Amino acid sequence: MHLKHFMSQALELAINATQQVAPNPKVGCVIVKDAKIIGRGVTQAPGGNHAEIEAMSDARAQGHALAGSTAFVTLEPCSHYGRTPPCADALIQSGIATVVIGCLDTNPLVQGQGIAKLRAAGIEVITGVLEDEARESNLGFLTRMESGRPWVRMKAAASLDGKTALHNGLSQWITSADARQDGHRWRARAGAILTGIGTVRDDDPLLTVRDVPNVHQPLRVVVDSTLQIPLTAKVLQGAPCMVVAALEHETERQKASRLRSQGHDVVFIPNPLGKVDLPALMQELGRRQINELHVEAGAKLNSSLIREHCVDELLLYLAPKLLGDARPLFDLERLEHLQDARNLSFHDIAQIGKDIRIRARFN
Repeated sequence: MHLKHFMSQALELAINATQQVAPNPKVGCVIVKDAKIIGRGVTQAPGGNHAEIEAMSDARAQGHALAGSTAFVTLEPCSHYGRTPPCADALIQSGIATVVIGCLDTNPLVQGQGIAKLRAAGIEVITGVLEDEARESNLGFLTRMESGRPWVRMKAAASLDGKTALHNGLSQWITSADARQDGHRWRARAGAILTGIGTVRDDDPLLTVRDVPNVHQPLRVVVDSTLQIPLTAKVLQGAPCMVVAALEHETERQKASRLRSQGHDVVFIPNPLGKVDLPALMQELGRRQINELHVEAGAKLNSSLIREHCVDELLLYLAPKLLGDARPLFDLERLEHLQDARNLSFHDIAQIGKDIRIRARFN
């Protein structure tokens, strides 16, 4: 049997699924019998069926018997009771003979226990098929399980000489409509979008998902050490917003009270310097079950996040133009030695409309 072929089919289901499943992982499953797929499934919204249950139901609905078949699932089947019963138990009861798994679930509630349960019941288990691709499909969930914080993707648009706005602040639009729409696709897959008070003041963004089909709006998070955010800011319109501050004097407490009365969540996470403790904020977002964090901020906050090792990936859109003496992507410290540079690896490069999209990951 072509293990990679059928696992790729399960991965395609997971990757292309439009259903928002966070904070759960997005999982795909296909059931194969006599070298043919007889059932397909993908994880549903929280509280709904997991991929394995959907695939088995699909096979049964088409009149197929599951006994002796093989299930290909992108992530280790769960072995515990959460919002739904354990998928490992359902697989055992179905009569499925073999389970092929893309990657292990690093959730402490699973972490090999699903595999152990299947094997104890006499089911053959094969692991590590297209493992890298399977991990990639659930990078946010696995990062949160392993480190307690989300996968952090920082998006920025710039000219070829690395400038994000003219010296007077004008920035609309450096990149094309195609690039902006693509950026909204990345917003849509995130659990939260983070920006800083500088961006709120300068651009007054909504920070919502638009221009792409989407039923989910990510949590909007504003880093604002001294609570300077205007109560009329667009980011405060619609769904509640999370505002993260540092100083908690009387002025900030009064502002926090007004924001909370509007339904917003104000959290104080200070560091010893009176700024927001960014690593602690990442952990707080992890506790709130955010798998992927999408950052759209200015050079100052971007640079602080990079310095604090809070960024996993850069999502850069570069337009084929030069802006000269203008505002830079980052405001990092001057280096005296090349060996002190922060190194990244190119993960993906693509042309989006007239622009280039670069995904680069910190080593």
